[in-house]
Amino acid sequence: MKQQHIRFSIAAALAAMCAPAAHAVDVTAGDWKLSFDGNVNADYIYSNCESLDSAKNIGGGLTCVAPNDGQRSSSSVSNGLLPAALSISAATTQAGYDIGVTFGLYPGISTNNGGSPNLQGVGAAGGGAVATNTALGTAGLDVRQVFLTFGNKEMGTVLAGRNIGLFGADAILNDMTLLGVGANGSNAAPTNTSLGSIGYGYIYTDWLAQINYTTPDLNGVKVTIGIFDPLESLTDGTGPTPKATPGFHGKVAYKTDGPLYLSASFIYEKQEFQRSDALGNLITGQKVSYDGTGFDFGGKYDLPMGFQVAAWGYYAKGLGTTGLFIRSADTDPASPGYGENRKSYGALAQVTYKIPDTNYKLGVNYGTSRLSLADKEVNPTLVKLNDKVSLGVYDQLTPNLMLLAEGTTMWSKNQVGDENKAWVANVGAFVSF
Repeated sequence: MKQQHIRFSIAAALAAMCAPAAHAVDVTAGDWKLSFDGNVNADYIYSNCESLDSAKNIGGGLTCVAPNDGQRSSSSVSNGLLPAALSISAATTQAGYDIGVTFGLYPGISTNNGGSPNLQGVGAAGGGAVATNTALGTAGLDVRQVFLTFGNKEMGTVLAGRNIGLFGADAILNDMTLLGVGANGSNAAPTNTSLGSIGYGYIYTDWLAQINYTTPDLNGVKVTIGIFDPLESLTDGTGPTPKATPGFHGKVAYKTDGPLYLSASFIYEKQEFQRSDALGNLITGQKVSYDGTGFDFGGKYDLPMGFQVAAWGYYAKGLGTTGLFIRSADTDPASPGYGENRKSYGALAQVTYKIPDTNYKLGVNYGTSRLSLADKEVNPTLVKLNDKVSLGVYDQLTPNLMLLAEGTTMWSKNQVGDENKAWVANVGAFVSF
C-alpha cells in the first residue's frame, strides 16, 4: 500500500529536513492497516523588537514592533513553525486499488484565549497579536487534514479533501527552520505558531480543500494537477464574494535515487469584490476583478562531505505577500490604482552541513519577499520587502529526538525605504514518532 500518500505532512517534513523518518505505529485490522504518527515540540523563544520611538509605519511588515506598552522584548514557551501533530490514517487494497484516508490533528501548546490569530494558526490553534496567557486557559486544536486517496502504480493517485497546497509547498517543507522557529513575526507572547521563513522567501502554501491527480512515476518525474476551493482575499475589505470558478494548482517534481531534487509549481485564481466609491460606500452591481497567478521553482542537491544546498524562488501577480491573497491588489477606492493587482517575488537560499561522525547539523538560510505597488498606486507605507537570515544548530540526539538552537535577524522596509529591525533566539526539542 502507498503509505507515502497517507502520511504526507509529518513524513515529508522530516524527510525534507534530512532527519531519520518517523516510525509510525501500525495496527492491522482485517484488510485495513491503521497508522498513527506525529510530533510534539516546544521552544523557548526570546524576541527583541524595534522600539516605539524609532519604529516606522510599514503596512505588511513582518518585523515585530513593540506594542503600546512600550515593551520591546518578549519571552514565551511555544510551538515552532510546526504545531504538535497527530496523524491518523487507514489504508487498504481492494480490487487492485490502494485506498486511504487521513485525519491530521494539530494542537498548539500555548493558551488560546480568542486573541487575533496569526497567519499560520488561523482557527483554533492560533495565538496572535493580542493573545495573552492567563490562568484557566486551554490550548486549541487545528484540523488541517481530512482527505482520501485512491489509485495504483498504473493509474496514479487521486486525492480529495483538505490537505497542504501545491504552490510553495516544497519551499516550506525544505526550510531548515521547519522543525524550529525561524522568524516569529510579532512581539506577541504566546503565539501558535512561528513564521519560519513564511513571508521571508516564500508565500505560505496553506491547507486547502482540493481534488487533485498525481501521475505515476515517469522516470523520476511526477506531475500533480488539481482544483481547489477558491480563497477569499483577506485585504479587499468588502466581505466574502462567491467565486464562479475554482482555484487551480499544479506541480512537477523530479526525484531519483541520486542527490538531486527539483520541482516547479503554479497557482491561478480569479479574485472579485464589490466596487466602492471614494468614501468607502459599496456600489451595488459593480465589481472589481483581477487574476492571481504565481510560479515557483527550486531544488536541493546533496554535496560530498555532508553539505546540502537548496533554493526556491517565486514570482507572482495578484497573489500578494506572506499568505495567499494578502495585500494582493490596491483596494483603496480613493487611489488611482484601485482594483489593480500587485506584483511580488522572492527567494529562499540555504546551506546545511552534517558534521561527519556526529549527530550535529549546522545551517544558514537567507530569505527575501518583495512587493511592488500596483500601476498608478501611491502608497508609501506599503511594505516593499521582508528579509531575514537564520542560523541553526540541530542535534539529532536519537532517531526520534532532535534538540535545536536558532538565531534569526529580520528587517522590513516600506516603499520609501523606512526600516524596522528585530531578532529572535530560540532553543527547543522536537520528538517525532
